Amino acid sequence: MVKLNKIYTRTGDAGETGLGNGERRLKSDLRVETYGTVDELNAVIGMARLSADADLDAMLARIQNELFDLGAELATPLTGEPLGYEPLKIIASQVERLEREIDAMNERLEPLKSFVLPAGSAAAAHLHHARTVARRAERLMVALGRVETVAPVALTYVNRLSDHLFVASRIANDDGRADVLWVPGASR
Repeated sequence: MVKLNKIYTRTGDAGETGLGNGERRLKSDLRVETYGTVDELNAVIGMARLSADADLDAMLARIQNELFDLGAELATPLTGEPLGYEPLKIIASQVERLEREIDAMNERLEPLKSFVLPAGSAAAAHLHHARTVARRAERLMVALGRVETVAPVALTYVNRLSDHLFVASRIANDDGRADVLWVPGASR
């Protein structure tokens, strides 16, 4: 269980932070940027929850908890050294659940005939914002995976999550009926 008695520690005042394995890294390090972006994604999803209906809110609450697990996974480099505890990690069943939820939500939607603009209801707009942050987190995870180990299932999870957030945005727009569609060249 996490216990936070003191919020500031002064250990990061020189621009470094501690990772899950005790290692110190610069706050500008790619690994720190990556799990920081996952944290930002979690905050944006929190904003979407303010306007979501009960079913969507429950899905997003589960996702927020999983994003904390993903952040913990990304904050703990796989070095082969014993940690003294079992690190958190994303697992295949979490990806599978996202896929089931995407399929169930997608059954309620008419096929798209144009791209959707990030607009409509407040929940939909926040979900579109979350989708773009998920894509940025995914890009950072790919970059990190070129220099350090990133679990393939974690990368799959974030890829699937961006799809989930897109479909959820359409659900939040009255099952797609209130989607705002892109009109190519409309302002020429």
